[in-house]
Amino acid sequence: MPTAAADPSPPRSDRLDALRGLAIVWMAAFHFGFDLNHFGWIRQDYYRDPVWTWQRICIVSLFLFCAGGGQALAVLAGQGAGRFWKRWSQVAGCAALVSLGSWFMFPNSWISFGVLHGIAVMLLLLRMGLSRLPNAVLLVLAALAVAAPRLVQLPFFDTRWTNWVGLVTHKPITEDYVPVLPWLGVMLLGFVVTRAWPGLWTGSAPRPLAVLGRWSLSFYMVHQPMLIGVLMVVQVLKGS
Repeated sequence: MPTAAADPSPPRSDRLDALRGLAIVWMAAFHFGFDLNHFGWIRQDYYRDPVWTWQRICIVSLFLFCAGGGQALAVLAGQGAGRFWKRWSQVAGCAALVSLGSWFMFPNSWISFGVLHGIAVMLLLLRMGLSRLPNAVLLVLAALAVAAPRLVQLPFFDTRWTNWVGLVTHKPITEDYVPVLPWLGVMLLGFVVTRAWPGLWTGSAPRPLAVLGRWSLSFYMVHQPMLIGVLMVVQVLKGS
């Protein structure tokens, strides 16, 4: 008796996973420094010093570029809706946990729309419609997305319930903020580059980075609690 074809497994690219793994390592090093600063062991301005703000921009850009590239590979491979929604629910669920955890640790600057929230919304926009557009149109939309926050800034978007769009008059007080605009432009760029040149990601890559990149969401969720926990133990031992 014939059965329905199984939803194809998500296609993997060692090179794309390794690039995501590189972003993970960079992020962990960045957060370790941030935690040292939070505990008062170093003195750095992570919110305004270009040395740190530009690193954050590069790290987030790598994550979103890889997310766009991964979706392009999935679309090219004919990945079904089941796999997409399973992964999307994992990202959205982890985003909710990040908001909850940050509310306990930073009640005055908790994360209402950070990188995972942004990825969840942008993946919906990409998979539900934008991926059907030709590359030339997507490149134009990417440029508009990047330029929009500089061209349009309205007080309406300054609340926690609307700042996820990105057209704010000032950056909100929060520990992480990755709004749809301008960051959708980076994800669209990753999608277009990969769809136009999928062979770019064919070939070998450093195995440790590739493996780490495949488990990026799990690593993202556990690395900060582990880093903070270790530093808290060290702080207690130093005081004893």
